[in-house]
Amino acid sequence: MSGRWIFCDFDGTIVEDEIFVALLRRFAPAESERLLPEIYALRLSLRDGLRRILETIPSDAWPQMEDFVRSSARLRHGFAEFAQKAQATGWSLAVVTGGFQAMAELVLEPFRSAIAAVHGLEVDRSGAFLRPFSPWEGDGELVSKPAVYAHYAPDAAICIGDSVTDLALARQCPRVFARDRLAEYLQREDRAWERFDTFFDILPALEPTHAAS
Repeated sequence: MSGRWIFCDFDGTIVEDEIFVALLRRFAPAESERLLPEIYALRLSLRDGLRRILETIPSDAWPQMEDFVRSSARLRHGFAEFAQKAQATGWSLAVVTGGFQAMAELVLEPFRSAIAAVHGLEVDRSGAFLRPFSPWEGDGELVSKPAVYAHYAPDAAICIGDSVTDLALARQCPRVFARDRLAEYLQREDRAWERFDTFFDILPALEPTHAAS
């Protein structure tokens, strides 16, 4: 597709808290306590770990999970302005979440006109327990963010994230804004990244003189 694209994480990035992780800990506490530390330590793949956790959650818990997201989501300061400026300056904004696509869309509905695409984890609720799936599965992940990146084949790109689900994409993106665990991973690997606390910190990168290539 080419063009100038922003690939932005959702949990812990657009929203201040890791809502997807909070969902796992609330609705699958035992498996989350056992497997999340293994995922964060990079000893267990996201694909295997998340699938094992999610498949213990009853499908009929989904409405309660939606209610939890509605009541818990707090947007990071500056996101509305960031989305508007991206649109105004010719950047296409793709939200790519390692969590549930439906939950991200639920929160982002007021900003949907400024967002080019939302990609994430889908879920089959026809059985007794959740069955996660994704058209972007690969490379040890249920949602391979590098696969989404390759699909859009950007001429210029900015990647924004905060945790382990963003690491593979950050390793290949020309310009990365990071915080929390993602910043620690990139610093450990001696890779280039820029810190952000709010989306106002990223606004200058959208100007033509600061465009990534």
